[in-house]
Amino acid sequence: MEVAAAAVRRSLGQGRPLRCGLGLRGRWPVPAGGVSLRRCSTRGSLEGVNRPVIDRIIRVDHAGEYGANRIYAGQMAVLGRSSVGPVIQQMWNQEKDHLKKFDELMVAYRVRPTVLLPFWNVAGFVLGAGSALLGKKGAMACTVAVEESISDHYNSQIRTLVEEGPEKYKELLQVIKQFRDDEREHHDIGLEHDAEAAPAYSVLKTAIQLGCKAAIFLSERI
Repeated sequence: MEVAAAAVRRSLGQGRPLRCGLGLRGRWPVPAGGVSLRRCSTRGSLEGVNRPVIDRIIRVDHAGEYGANRIYAGQMAVLGRSSVGPVIQQMWNQEKDHLKKFDELMVAYRVRPTVLLPFWNVAGFVLGAGSALLGKKGAMACTVAVEESISDHYNSQIRTLVEEGPEKYKELLQVIKQFRDDEREHHDIGLEHDAEAAPAYSVLKTAIQLGCKAAIFLSERI
């Protein structure tokens, strides 16, 4: 237990060891150190894994990245030609890479997607477009709220996988850690672009995060 606890602390307190750059369209981002996650193999990784845990993690993460893509699509539909459009596009490009990776992991680990994807398709776009209609600050407030929720959830998953066995889930941990750091970066970008100056910021953030918690709960199980 002490070894597992130490591994959790290292995982959650390492800063950003696996940062990939923004705007990497059409290829898998390469983390610091030059190790491409595209080369991670899952052959043999199905043996000895905790299937309920893995199914839940990959299903909800795929749904989360799918929803994030739809949010940015909605924001771009409203603000794509504004001064903040390139910033939103950069973050969206990275979310596309995240979704592509989870598409691959779902096949590799034989995990079905949540049946709620059609709903997240519409809800994500509406949230993105609706927040963008409040202006740049509203869009960035949405980004801060969503990305904070996602990064916190990734941290919870890291703790779970480390407790299950860090070596057994090494490749999946690498992916989740990198994506956690990417979401933190998006969160920081939102703050840098005046998210906290959005109208009723605290109320907006709380409402969005409650929605994120509900989406996580449902997508893990349905």
